[in-house]
Amino acid sequence: MSDRLDKIVAERFRLSRRAARQAIERGRVDVDGQTRVDPAFEPGPDATVTHEPNRPRPGAVDRKIEVLYEDRDVLIVDKPAGLLVQPTPAGERDTLLERAGRYQIHKRGVKKPYVGIVHRIDRDTSGAVLLVTNPKALRPFQELFRGHDADREYLAVVEGVFLTVEGRVEMPIVQDAGDNRRGVSRDPERGASAATRFRVIESYGTLASLVSLRLETGRTHQIRIHMAALDHTVVGDAVYGRRGRRKFPIPFPRQALHAASLGFTHPVTGEPVRVEAPRPADFAGLVDQLTRDHGASPTTVADATHP
Repeated sequence: MSDRLDKIVAERFRLSRRAARQAIERGRVDVDGQTRVDPAFEPGPDATVTHEPNRPRPGAVDRKIEVLYEDRDVLIVDKPAGLLVQPTPAGERDTLLERAGRYQIHKRGVKKPYVGIVHRIDRDTSGAVLLVTNPKALRPFQELFRGHDADREYLAVVEGVFLTVEGRVEMPIVQDAGDNRRGVSRDPERGASAATRFRVIESYGTLASLVSLRLETGRTHQIRIHMAALDHTVVGDAVYGRRGRRKFPIPFPRQALHAASLGFTHPVTGEPVRVEAPRPADFAGLVDQLTRDHGASPTTVADATHP
C-alpha cells in the first residue's frame, strides 16, 4: 500500500504533517510534473515528488504592474483587463492606484508615494494608462487630456463589417437613452458632445472586424456606445448593443477593447512621448481564432483613400 502524499512530503522535505498538507493544498507540490492538491493522494512508488515553497497559490492575482514609460512626473502602465483604475465606493483594495503606490515604494524607494489620476479606462478594458507621480505635474497633465492633446489609439474587435473603412462618429451621449443605459441622442441639443474616429484594420468574413479608434472627446464608455450605435457592438460587451441580438459565436469574457497606444508632448519637459501596449493574450487569441475560422481581409491604403 502506498503512503499518502502529505506523509511523503513531510518526511522528504522535513516538514510537519500540517505544513505538508498546507503546501499541497496551496498548489506547491507536484507529482511527476503535475500539481496535486489532495493530501490523501497516493503516488506510485516510482513517482517524482517536488516541493516549490515559493510558488504562489493557484489563481493568485499577480499584483505587479507593467511599466511602459516612467520619469519623475509620470508612470504609464499597461493595465490588465479586470483591474479597476481606482476603488469604487465598495472599497476594493487591489487597484491600479494601489499597485502604482506600491511600485513607487519598492522600486523608487518613495516613503509616501503620490499617485494622481488624469484619465481612466474601464475595468475590463486593457492597455495604456497614464498616472501622475508628482503633484506639481497633475494640473498640466489634466489640461493636456482635457484639451484632447493626447493621441489615444484603441483597438477593438467589433461585430459585423463596415460599409466604409474609415469614418467619424459624432453623436452626443446621454446618461439614459430610455432603457436605463447610457446611449446616443439623435437630438444634438441633448447630451454631452462626443466624437470618435475609426479605421478598419481587417475584417473576418462578415462576422467581425478589427478596428482602430481614436477619441476626440473622452466620455464614459464612449467607444462602446458609439460602436453599438453603428450596430457594431464591441465583442463581449454585455451592456451595450441591441438587446435580443444573436449571441456572438466565439465566447469572450470581456469587451474586446484595448488601449493600444498613447502619445503626447510632455507638458513639463516639452519632450515627445509615445508608448505602445502590446495586445494581451486573450485579445490576440480572439483575433487568431477569427482569422483561422473566417480568414482575414486587411484594409489597404487604396481602400482607405477610395472607400
